[in-house]
Amino acid sequence: MKLSRRGLLAATTATVAASAAPAGAATGGRRLRTGFERLAADGYAPLDGRRVGVVTNPTGITRDVRHIVDVMHADGRVDLTAVFGPEHGFRGTAQAGGSEGRYDDPATGLPVYDTYLKSGRALADVFTASGVDTVVFDIQDVGARFYTYIWTLYDCMEAAQLAGKRFVVLDRPNPLTGRAAQGPVLHKEFATFVGRQPIAQAHGMTVAELARLFNGEFLAAPVPLETVPMTGWKRSEFYDASGLPWVPPSPNMPTPDTALVYPGTCLFEGTNLSEGRGTTRPFELLGAEGLDGRWAAAVEQLGLPGVHFREAYFAPTFSKFQGKTIGGVQVHVQDRAAFDPVRTGVALLATAKKVWSGFAWRPDNWIDKLTGSTQVRTMIDAGAAADEVVAAWQDELAAFRRVRAEYLLYR
Repeated sequence: MKLSRRGLLAATTATVAASAAPAGAATGGRRLRTGFERLAADGYAPLDGRRVGVVTNPTGITRDVRHIVDVMHADGRVDLTAVFGPEHGFRGTAQAGGSEGRYDDPATGLPVYDTYLKSGRALADVFTASGVDTVVFDIQDVGARFYTYIWTLYDCMEAAQLAGKRFVVLDRPNPLTGRAAQGPVLHKEFATFVGRQPIAQAHGMTVAELARLFNGEFLAAPVPLETVPMTGWKRSEFYDASGLPWVPPSPNMPTPDTALVYPGTCLFEGTNLSEGRGTTRPFELLGAEGLDGRWAAAVEQLGLPGVHFREAYFAPTFSKFQGKTIGGVQVHVQDRAAFDPVRTGVALLATAKKVWSGFAWRPDNWIDKLTGSTQVRTMIDAGAAADEVVAAWQDELAAFRRVRAEYLLYR
């Protein structure tokens, strides 16, 4: 992985200016303050005199669960003129692979523009047509490379640079913690909307940190960037320590528990097994017709840290195996600090292939897009054990971790 350092100064200067309070400090009697809370407490000073557009979805809320668009629209100190919706839409009505299109928001009357699957000049033209001069990003991420909101962030930063707009990122916690990056690093020839640039599968960064990384390492030219960090967040903390309400960032991410397993079990999207969509426990329930308790027993015998596997049967209400009762496993995380979601996901894939003769990859090799190369698929096909697969990506992961360290905001 080759990464330049051309944008480091541009990526960091505005962040330092915005980060007056030290990371980890309690402020105003609260243990954690999001980027939006700090922006509002500062009287929206970075937005003064600006025509503002916000890239957000249902997760862009205050501590008392009001949407930030509604709050800013009602505040005369902000000239909020447009909203930009990602995959699933601004108000979150669309399923995976969908968006809400262009419409006027009934609650505020603001024009809502669709960013989903738009990038480069096409997205820059959307920003130009909206009439804004400053684009604000506030979306709750879940910490996995293939979760598309971070690539909406990347695409919007690139488009804002092309359109001559300022870009402001309001930070929120990584629900998986920010302790370390885990998993394989994307190879550029496998770049798609589930991975634009070479970062680790579980990146261990917040959206503000990712924005700094994108600006400093990947964008052809850096965008005028300002990040508003949180105060009171520690890298070791899971989401429930934040005291913030959880709003599903997408329809199949109902709880922080889902986010915890997602960087590993989402890999089953690249197979003919169900990843649990259409159940109340997506990405925790995995299975297919013809699978039985042998799979749970096989993966349990590996003694993976922090997790146990239960034989399970379920009937998805939509997606793969809709309306059919299928067999498989339920993933039970019992020690979050010890649990490695990516290693666990690879172990589940390898054991499923060994115990079930019906196992198959999706014909389009979607697994390669999710993992970022052919390595995981070809090694599992060759009979490699999970730990052999994990060992194969360690050099690239170490290189990413070194670059990542330059852009971290919190202890």
